[in-house]
Amino acid sequence: MGEWAGETVGPDVWETCRELIPVGSVFAFLAEHRGRLFPAVMFADMYPSANGRPSMPPQILAAAITLQALHGLSDFETVQELRCDLRWKAACGLGLHDTAFDPSLLAYFRRRLARSTRPNRVFEAVREVVKATGVLKGRHRRALDSTVLDDAVATQDTVTQIVSAIRAVIREVPGADAVAAVQCTAHDYRDPGKPRISWNDQQARADLVDALVGDALRLLGHLPERQLGEKAANAVGLLALAAGQDVEPADDSDGRDGRWRITRATAPDRVVSTVDPDARHVHKTRSHYQDGYKAHLAVEPETGLFTAVALTPGSGSGYHEATVALDLLADEDEPVDAFGDTAYSTGPTHQALRQAGHRLFLKPAPLKSAVPGGFGLDDFAIDTAGGTVTCPAGHTVPLSEQSGQKMQRKALFTEQCTGCPLRERCSTAKAGRIVTIRPHHDLLAASRRQAATDPDWQAAYRRWRPPVERAVAWLVAHGNRRLRHTGTIKNNVWLHTRTAALNLRTLINLGLDHNGTTWHIRATT
Repeated sequence: MGEWAGETVGPDVWETCRELIPVGSVFAFLAEHRGRLFPAVMFADMYPSANGRPSMPPQILAAAITLQALHGLSDFETVQELRCDLRWKAACGLGLHDTAFDPSLLAYFRRRLARSTRPNRVFEAVREVVKATGVLKGRHRRALDSTVLDDAVATQDTVTQIVSAIRAVIREVPGADAVAAVQCTAHDYRDPGKPRISWNDQQARADLVDALVGDALRLLGHLPERQLGEKAANAVGLLALAAGQDVEPADDSDGRDGRWRITRATAPDRVVSTVDPDARHVHKTRSHYQDGYKAHLAVEPETGLFTAVALTPGSGSGYHEATVALDLLADEDEPVDAFGDTAYSTGPTHQALRQAGHRLFLKPAPLKSAVPGGFGLDDFAIDTAGGTVTCPAGHTVPLSEQSGQKMQRKALFTEQCTGCPLRERCSTAKAGRIVTIRPHHDLLAASRRQAATDPDWQAAYRRWRPPVERAVAWLVAHGNRRLRHTGTIKNNVWLHTRTAALNLRTLINLGLDHNGTTWHIRATT
């Protein structure tokens, strides 16, 4: 890492114009404590070579991307602020006449940060400040939530995806251009646009999809056998995915004659764009969806500080809220009261968090009954240890052993339902009621009973769960719901930087200061 001579271009803004910088602002704090918060040694591993010209100090770039994430600016807008705004110059340590740097340097710095062994070091630095102040001491509550962040690309239809994926293979894979010239005839793939057909003609659209999928499969099948680099391998994998996720064999096809049509359903984990293959359809409700990613948050509800965050693709079982919650609470030094909505109330999550010693305030998912207003699962007396189930009418039947992919147990009331006076309130099935028990049933049943009957639980949930919505509002304010980058890695770094900046602002509002030895919160009078 090159050394900085420490000389500013023109007068030092913080020394000469201090009275113009708002007191108690993030600008004033960084101007005074930038070196303590982001010491040069913190970035030494990102610049292993001492050769070359002196670089722009990473502590200046770290302060710049922190302010950029706080205010939701583009790289160009950030550099304009550094050139023209005294507050930004003071915060980043630039001189009055300094014209800053080219905007591409911010992208270069973020890329180095994302590829380093500690891509979230800005968030970690602010988290260390939080620990040093002791502001969370005795505050043992964590509210969990997630929100959808819109991707930075346009959603592509099937035709656009296949054309783009074929073009990428031709561009990235050695020898693919020669194969495509022979095998791909449905479109001139030198043209990035859509094929020229009558788009109002349904049959023409169907024929085009069939031909494009055929081109993709023939191209994949005739590529030369060789070891591929990362970009080429990704291009081949993306083409295979794009050619298969939205199509199925034609009506009168057995799947082996190479005739295809658009499927009449949406693939569960559908890629929405070849430009950003990590972006997904995200359903927060049944009727509303967005394309993008999920930001997962753990927040201390009294102060609003983010204690842990993670960004994941928007769909997939490995990225469900209940799964990510375990990682969000993994670094807690002691057990906490965990608050969350129904997305977190799954059996495995209950078991794992309870084993870690956490106290759970997770809203149970509502049970559905076969008959509206009729008997639900909790109206049956279920003895999982004894292996019996007793219905509301008093009939007892045995539970089967665990079976199937979900390891379920079942109780069959086929005979008992015949002639039962309560049947109309219990089941509409001709064969009678079948009660299905999943693993962790006892944990979830106890959780439902506590949520329904314990006034202390109810009061705590009403008091401490809603503040996480305020933290979500802070996160996405000023246009920050739409991401500026592509890919999970880059956007995860942005999320950590954004929440670090918000935490820093919260700490400053609480009275953050440094006494020469350690960070502390000034006492208020």
